[in-house]
Amino acid sequence: MVEGALKPIDVAALVPEGGPRHAPKVLLLYGSLRERSYSRLLVQEAERLLRWFGAETRIFDPSGLPLPDDAEPDHPKVAELRELCTWSEAQVWCSPERHGAMTGIMKSQIDWIPLSLGAVRPSQGKVLALMQVSGGSQSFNALNQMRILGRWMRMVTIPNQSSVPKAFLEFDEDGRMKPSALYNRVVDVMEELMKVTYLVRMHDRYLVDRYSERAESAAELSSRVNQRSI
Repeated sequence: MVEGALKPIDVAALVPEGGPRHAPKVLLLYGSLRERSYSRLLVQEAERLLRWFGAETRIFDPSGLPLPDDAEPDHPKVAELRELCTWSEAQVWCSPERHGAMTGIMKSQIDWIPLSLGAVRPSQGKVLALMQVSGGSQSFNALNQMRILGRWMRMVTIPNQSSVPKAFLEFDEDGRMKPSALYNRVVDVMEELMKVTYLVRMHDRYLVDRYSERAESAAELSSRVNQRSI
């Protein structure tokens, strides 16, 4: 770290007096089960930064998560993932790129998160940051795919992102990311995630209040109160 360059988040500059200033709740997902998983190492590096910036964090371990639709929603790993998603105010997704795409492990986690759980939409309006690792040259295929998924999940995906090529060269024996321009980008992404989360969660209820759902609710109410018989 360059002394003086890493600065705490100026919460007062983002949130007016009386607004929600509690620690942002951030869920981090990674997409590999290897013993030395570089997507997990990158997520752990991101978690250290987020905690330094003042976030409350949780990392979900995908080991043992069944394939989508191959178990009931009350499966312990599925329930854990869904509870963490509902708990979170922001998320970080990090996948290796395999065969030019995100991994099946990453996609399975996202597929287990429904657009709605009863009256609750567990991902809607939450802030999302994206990262990927590659074994070869730098690529953005997994990032682009996850960005599409973030839109489908009705999340607010920040513009900045991190792609780490030849990830096996970027971490030391202790699993810490080496100082580099690539590491600096990770810092940038986590800093931006924190800032956008403070801004968005102040207005999250209003931001996700949409005409189509209000119109549907009004139609349902009209149908109920105007029915001829009970």
